[in-house]
Amino acid sequence: MSGSSGVITSLQIGPGRGLPMRPVDPAVFTADLGLVGCRHAKSKSRRQVLLIEEETLAVLGLEPALIKENVTTRGIDLTSLPADTRLHLGEEVELWVSGPGQPCGLMNEIRPGLEGELEGRRGVFAWVKTGGRVTVGDRIAAFPTAGTVCGDTLSAG
Repeated sequence: MSGSSGVITSLQIGPGRGLPMRPVDPAVFTADLGLVGCRHAKSKSRRQVLLIEEETLAVLGLEPALIKENVTTRGIDLTSLPADTRLHLGEEVELWVSGPGQPCGLMNEIRPGLEGELEGRRGVFAWVKTGGRVTVGDRIAAFPTAGTVCGDTLSAG
C-alpha cells in the first residue's frame, strides 16, 4: 500500500442516517455535490466522499462499507496524501482530498474501541471536482496539486 495508484475494490452510498451503506456499481459522482443517492452529497462540503484502503480494513478485521466509506481501494496509501491532492478515479472522475477521515464515536457502536483503532487511519475525505461514472476495478491515481485549491472554497460540513 505504498503507491500513488491502485484499484477501486468497492463502491457504496449512504442512503440515509442510520441505514447500512448500499453497494453501487457503477457509482455516479456529481461535481461539487458527491455521489448520487448518498446522504452526504452537499455542495461545497469537504466531506462529499470518504475513501479508505482495503488493507486498513483487513488489518482491523472489518468488511468494506462497515465504517461508512464510499470508496474502498487497494494499493494506494490514501492516509499519507496531503490536502488538495488530486485523485483520478477511472476515466472521468476527479476528486480533491480535503483532509483526513476523522473517526467518530459511532465507530464504537460497530465495535467497542474502534474509534481509537481508526485514529489516523480512517482514510480521507474528498470533494468532487469533476463528475462521472466509476466502476469496481477502475484505477485510482494520486497527483499533487500546487498550492491550496479546495481548502479555500469548502465548508466543513
